[in-house]
Amino acid sequence: METALKLVDQTRLNADLAASTEAYRTAQPFPHIVLDDVLHTEAFAAAVRDFPGIKDEFWKGYLHVNETKYCNVYPDTWAPSLQAIAQEFCSPEFVAYLEELTGIANLIPDYTMDGGGLHQTLRGGHLNIHADFTTHHTHENWARRVNILLYLNEEWHDDWGGKLELWDQKMTACQGRVTPAGNRMLVFTTSDDSFHGHPDGLTCPPDMARRSLAMYYFTEEAAPVRKSTNYQARPEETRAKKAAIAADRTVLDVYDRVKRRLGISDELAHKVLHSVDRLRRKK
Repeated sequence: METALKLVDQTRLNADLAASTEAYRTAQPFPHIVLDDVLHTEAFAAAVRDFPGIKDEFWKGYLHVNETKYCNVYPDTWAPSLQAIAQEFCSPEFVAYLEELTGIANLIPDYTMDGGGLHQTLRGGHLNIHADFTTHHTHENWARRVNILLYLNEEWHDDWGGKLELWDQKMTACQGRVTPAGNRMLVFTTSDDSFHGHPDGLTCPPDMARRSLAMYYFTEEAAPVRKSTNYQARPEETRAKKAAIAADRTVLDVYDRVKRRLGISDELAHKVLHSVDRLRRKK
């Protein structure tokens, strides 16, 4: 597989492809792999340098019971170094690599960042265990198949929390944890039960954030089944917390249906969720 990529270390990824494909296929609790040093050193340094600051004006908060994180889904507001990385992840060479790795043919990259983009989670922030929504909001015949998460933290200490937990299909046990170390990529197959998240509040310093670039890949299907993000409670959660997670999941499912039908923007979603979060905090 020849490549003209300059930022992604595709030569090394391709060299390890046979072993990576087998590891991906046999991974538990669902097909996935952790890849380190994905970007060349200079590209990673530029991404860390140019990643938006904590108070950047383009961050939009998704602040509710099941998550407290900030996203920027507008690549035209990103620094050129970050745009270039995302563009390489959409390139035919990288998509062909993902198809070989995952065994899923005809993957479609999504530079519109539906559900993806730059993410940051601040001190105290969390993301409850969940399986991702299943279809693209604009191209509803696109079924979501693969997720990549590239961590862009210059440093990350274990005692700050934030390890991504990978749970089994029946939500009985966590079967893997991924530390968000810099220049590390998690690739996994998205499905109805690829449950993952980091549900405990971060304990990083106030001026630090858990930072990543998330991108999704789709296949075109005749009639894909639409499901909204399926948040789950861990077995040890209190009854009250389980009820709150379920109630929030129902509200978000209704919102997802309305968003698709009326074409509501992420900008409005941010405003609504921010208002609801302020009311919740007052209570």
